[in-house]
Amino acid sequence: MFYRDERLALFIDGSNLYAAAKALGFDIDYKLLRQEFMRRGKLLRAFYYTALLENDEYSPIRPLVDWLHYNGFSMVTKPAKEYTDSQGRRKVKGNMDIELTVDAMELAPHVDHIACCSRATAISGRWSMRCSARACGSRSCRRSAASRR
Repeated sequence: MFYRDERLALFIDGSNLYAAAKALGFDIDYKLLRQEFMRRGKLLRAFYYTALLENDEYSPIRPLVDWLHYNGFSMVTKPAKEYTDSQGRRKVKGNMDIELTVDAMELAPHVDHIACCSRATAISGRWSMRCSARACGSRSCRRSAASRR
């Protein structure tokens, strides 16, 4: 539940939200998502976290990252790590849990409500997110989470 006069911050773990939407068979309209949070309260900041492959000439996520930045999202990116697994398959790793957690804890004293869209939210029981939720709660900040398990 949201209150119209509360200050909101939105934290989106991009890769996990994308995976959840893909698993459910739909695309996310980020402009509409941001507008919805603006309608529900005073949206102070909307963060989008993602890892990017730096060595590729073209990254399929780059146009989305640029569009989100242009349309009011605060982008938090870091280089993804690429490796080969034991079966010789190319894998990419770019976990943003710690960055999201630290930012949420730092912003908690300045907002009334934090909304998090991630697989690794407080619901999932991940240690980093449990710490974040506990810290935000101790600062009298309400929390909402959308998650996939």
